[in-house]
This record gives sequence, structure tokens and C-alpha cells, in this order.
Amino acid sequence: MTWLTWRQFRTQAMVAATALAAFAVLFAATGPHLASMFAADGLDGCHGGNCANLADYFSGSLSRSPYVVVYALSAGIILLAPAVIGLFWGAPLIARELETGTSALAWNQSVTRTRWLAVKLAAGALTAMAVTEALTLMQTWWAAPISQAATDGASIGIGGSRFTPLNFDTHGVTPLGYAAFAFALGVTAGALIRRTLPAMAVTLALFAALQVAMPLWIRPSLAPSDHTVSPLTSLGSASTSQTGPGGTTFTLNGSGRAGWPPWSGGQHPGAVAAGKMPAEQVALVQRRGAALSQALFLGVPR
Repeated sequence: MTWLTWRQFRTQAMVAATALAAFAVLFAATGPHLASMFAADGLDGCHGGNCANLADYFSGSLSRSPYVVVYALSAGIILLAPAVIGLFWGAPLIARELETGTSALAWNQSVTRTRWLAVKLAAGALTAMAVTEALTLMQTWWAAPISQAATDGASIGIGGSRFTPLNFDTHGVTPLGYAAFAFALGVTAGALIRRTLPAMAVTLALFAALQVAMPLWIRPSLAPSDHTVSPLTSLGSASTSQTGPGGTTFTLNGSGRAGWPPWSGGQHPGAVAAGKMPAEQVALVQRRGAALSQALFLGVPR
């Protein structure tokens, strides 16, 4: 059964291995130079408020280099990889057997249907998650200077906050959860619809809807909230701003409170209520999102 699965799956596996090898060569060839640029701009030993200026300079120079294309291309492929897995690995797995009629032969051999399905699902799902996570880890290693510049407070260039949809969905364990869910979604659509092309279309539509729903409505509820309460009564006006390293500090600015001296262009100490999202909480949100996707993968009827 294992040999049969490999024979049927070898084309997809070879395409995935070729893509991984191509990106490995690309990252290995350009990564050292990117790291040397980061060190040459003084960010290796930077401490304090001066880091933001150096990070801006580094990010600005990157935006005029070919590395912005490499970053966008690799992030885009990581973002699209789960959808491709669901379309071309998951949807045809059962639908192709039912559509061509080979299921009558494949499911009446000495191998039971349960074992046939278990081997197919295990091989496809594990390979899908391994390929996606391998690409994610390679891109994370290569883009470490870019991510560090964003953490140091870069406000221009590529990178940006870790909570932007592009960055969050292409780092950590998030792609792994998406890959598992997309594969299970494709398999389920194929088993229910029994035709390959309609199953692929349904898989694409549902996965695209999930990609929109997660950052807008689901992900904000996965992070534990930190609350700071400050009396802001008798305010003449109030406004919010997003600042700090990586855009993780959210500040409420108030003005016009009775008893405060007037000021302009800055923040009065008594009018600030701020909350920060540290790195460990970002990782927690990623783990919870991936766990949610994998729970959906395990709960999809097969």
C-alpha cells in the first residue's frame, strides 16, 4: 500500500521537492549578503532609541534592492501553498477514484478501505505540512534581519508589524495549520462532491473565505487581553495611535482635562493608556490559530 501511494503521489512530491530545492539555493545565495547589510548598518549591536533610525535606514535601502522581490515572492508562495495543497493534493485524492471508477477496484482488494484511506491521508497530510513548514523555516531564517529591523522600530520599507496578515500567515506554525486544514478540506470536498474539478472549486472558495475571516474576526479573539485603566474624565478630545517596535504599542492620547497645563505636539503623562503585545503573546496567537486549523482538520468527516 505504501508503494502504491508513492507511485500515485510521486509527481506532486517531486514538484514540491524541486520548489524547496530552488528556494533553498536562492536563500543560501542571498542570505549572507542580506545579513552583512544588516550588520554594516550598525543594527547588530544597536541598543536604545537610536535603533529606530538605523532600522529605517536599513529598511529603506532594502526597498530599493532586489531583496524586496525575494521577500514578497517567498511570502506569497508560503501564503498560497496551503491553497495549492488543498486544490491539487486534497481534492483529487478521493474524487478522482470515484470519478474514474477505479474505486471499485481499489477498495475491493486485500487492503481494507480503512487502511487505504488512512495511508493516503497520513502520507498526504504529513507531506503537505512538512513541505509548508520547511519553506516557512527557510524564509524565516533568510528574513531574520528584516524581521529584526521591524522589531527595532522600522517604519518604512518591507517587513512591518508581525500582526499584518501577510507576516502573521507566513511565519511560525500558522502555515502548518493552514496546510493541514486545506488538505482536509480538499479531501472532504472531493468525497462529498465526487467530481474533481467542482471539488477543487469549492475547496478554493471555502479556503479563500477562511483566509479573510481569520484575520478579521477570529484571530483578534485568540490573544489574551492586557488592560490598563486610567481616569480620562473631562477630556476635551481623545485620539489613538499605533507606535513602538513592530507597531505593537497602542496609545490613547487625551487633551483638555481640567487642571492640566496646556501642551501641543506631544503626550501628557496623565493622558496615556497603552497596551503592548510582547513576542511570546504573538507566538501564543500563532499556536492557537494553528491548533484551531488542525482541530478543524481532525474534525472534518472523512
